[in-house]
Amino acid sequence: MWTALAAALLMVLGLASTSASGQTDPAPSKAAAAAQTLTWTAGDDITKYASAPTTAVAGPTTIVFENSEATGNTMGMPHTLTFDVSDPEYQNDVPLNILANPNDDQGGRHTAEVTLSPGRYRYFCTIPGHGQMQGILVVTEGTGEDTTAPETAAEVTGTKNADGAYVGSATVSLSATDTGGSGVERIEYALGDAGAWQPYTTPVVVDEVGAQKVRYRALDKAGNTSAEKAAEFTVVAPPTDDTTAPETSAAVTGEKNAQGEYVAMATVTVTASDAGSGVNTIEYALGDAGAWQPYTAPVMVHEVGAHKVRFRATDKAGNAAAEKSVSFTVVAPPVEDTTPPVTGVNVEGTKNSSGAYINTAKVTVTATDAHGGSGVDRIEYSLDGGPYLAYTAPVVVDRVGAHSLAYRASDKAGNTSAARTVSFTIAPGGGVPAPNCAEYDERLTVIVGTVDTGVPNRITNSRCRINELIEDEKEWTSHALFLKHVASVLKTLLKDGVIVQREYDLIDEAADESGIGDPGQTEGYRTIMDGTQETFGKWQHVGGGSFALNGDGTITSGTARDGLGMLWFPERKYEDFSLKLQWRDDAPGTGNANSGVFVRFPQVHNHPEESRPEWVAIKYGHEIQEFDSPTGDMYKTGSVYGFDRVGLAGAGVTQKGTWNDYEIRVVDQHYSVYRNGVLINEFDNTGGQDFTPPRSDDPGTDGRRFSSGYIGLQVHSITDVVSYRDVRIKEL
Repeated sequence: MWTALAAALLMVLGLASTSASGQTDPAPSKAAAAAQTLTWTAGDDITKYASAPTTAVAGPTTIVFENSEATGNTMGMPHTLTFDVSDPEYQNDVPLNILANPNDDQGGRHTAEVTLSPGRYRYFCTIPGHGQMQGILVVTEGTGEDTTAPETAAEVTGTKNADGAYVGSATVSLSATDTGGSGVERIEYALGDAGAWQPYTTPVVVDEVGAQKVRYRALDKAGNTSAEKAAEFTVVAPPTDDTTAPETSAAVTGEKNAQGEYVAMATVTVTASDAGSGVNTIEYALGDAGAWQPYTAPVMVHEVGAHKVRFRATDKAGNAAAEKSVSFTVVAPPVEDTTPPVTGVNVEGTKNSSGAYINTAKVTVTATDAHGGSGVDRIEYSLDGGPYLAYTAPVVVDRVGAHSLAYRASDKAGNTSAARTVSFTIAPGGGVPAPNCAEYDERLTVIVGTVDTGVPNRITNSRCRINELIEDEKEWTSHALFLKHVASVLKTLLKDGVIVQREYDLIDEAADESGIGDPGQTEGYRTIMDGTQETFGKWQHVGGGSFALNGDGTITSGTARDGLGMLWFPERKYEDFSLKLQWRDDAPGTGNANSGVFVRFPQVHNHPEESRPEWVAIKYGHEIQEFDSPTGDMYKTGSVYGFDRVGLAGAGVTQKGTWNDYEIRVVDQHYSVYRNGVLINEFDNTGGQDFTPPRSDDPGTDGRRFSSGYIGLQVHSITDVVSYRDVRIKEL
């Protein structure tokens, strides 16, 4: 499996083992050997290199990159070693880009000869999903390497009592100097003997009563770390007449089964409050005999069985709360259903001597989930390459010509069966030609713009469906003109007995509510996601990751499972269009989310790439990037990924957690990208790629993409959390 994946990634990325000049280098001879050798290694981990140098001296250098079984790669996963040449913050004179995997012709070990200059080089892995494999190489002058660690000092201040203890709190101020020449990179501190190291930015205030220790150290820009030191002191409570112990409570949360047991894990959150001197410490213990431990974060219990968590608290006046406890049971999750349903189909009708069905055919689809066990959740079908629709009753096909109906089913565990297809032909009873319909719209109900009337989308006497006669996708010059057209269509349908008066009124009201043709209401845009379950349910997810619908009308990625995937809109292909939406970077911590909008990619189902359906959009469409990080991927917001790069300055970065207006306008092969009303990129798709060398599997004449296709939203990984809302599109 990994060998196949490695081959696929080689095709997708178009990378080769290269030297700084871009050509494959043989092993260096002794005569050409560089003054120093720097070695990077990689293994199965996709979050970090197995080993990497941190410092070097300027001058000729042999770069060794090994990703082999010997360095810990047991799965055949390819990795790259790439030097960043796009960020002015770092040295950009070494365009190194090496791809290595254990199955290549060099066994995963590659070399390159380069010349390093004094400064800082940033390196990273360019394979999607490997964004955290990165680091900094500090290069100094050959005779001036900094090997001296910084000097550190600490000062403790506050109000002392006669015994030298600090009353109420103590403030610890840290400082560092570096005589080695590279300069102080950062200062770090940790509380107590076991606390985690944290960046020091402001003086540390310690108000917990008792003996205290603050450990500290500093690192310089050459990677030297000072010896750990510690400031030790005692904090005592201010004089108080507080004699009341803190109030304590605990809550247990997690997924429960029908018996009230917690599935896979339970989380215990302990709280304490004290109106007098204030809470000093909270402690917890597991079981009846477990040792007391400081409570610093919710306690997660994974072990299957019955559990008890005891807890208590002490205030700053020394009053201790009585011990309390919570009891609960953790059970193993049920066996995962990984087997998709089994589907079947039956076509009924009167056949002629050629085997074609005369006038109509009725297609019945069935599905069972006896092996998986979770039960069938839904059946879907797609007629003649159209969007997948919910199957609720046998499908009657009455249009003359050849047809194919694809069908599939999903169970309640999320497994979807492979699409299967049945083909048949409808023959006319009297040689009637195919209908001349203005649009093609096989949706089950009459929908005007985004307003669903609930009226069945019947075949009319013209043999066109009602939706096709309304022409709500046409660009009307005024709302009044559109209403006049709809009224004319409805009068004919009412007269012909296709609809009744109640249905006439429903469709007429929907046309008025749609605002089609009124620039003040819709500007000609069709809303394809408005934060309701109705519109969200029309999108489909493929690949890894997930999107979830929120209560405020937004959708958010990466919240349920990890992996690279896509949410796409299968109801319609678009040629020239303007797509408008809003997106927001919600990545946890200080990092930035990586996401994007896919456009003009082909149908992902029944496609040669369907085993990895998210790659259909990557390889055959274009991704309009969303990524505001100063590090990581070199393609920033507004870039056409792999084809046209935009830097942070051109992207117009906004603060994390802020909504961005995004417009992607595509006319023929010209792409325009607007962020918050500002044009940040224009790209003419004439085949030129930004990848070096170009991707060998790029489809289309001279590398040009398709002239029409579908729309999709990317989920990059579980940490790349991004939200979307108000997705609208207008055909140009």
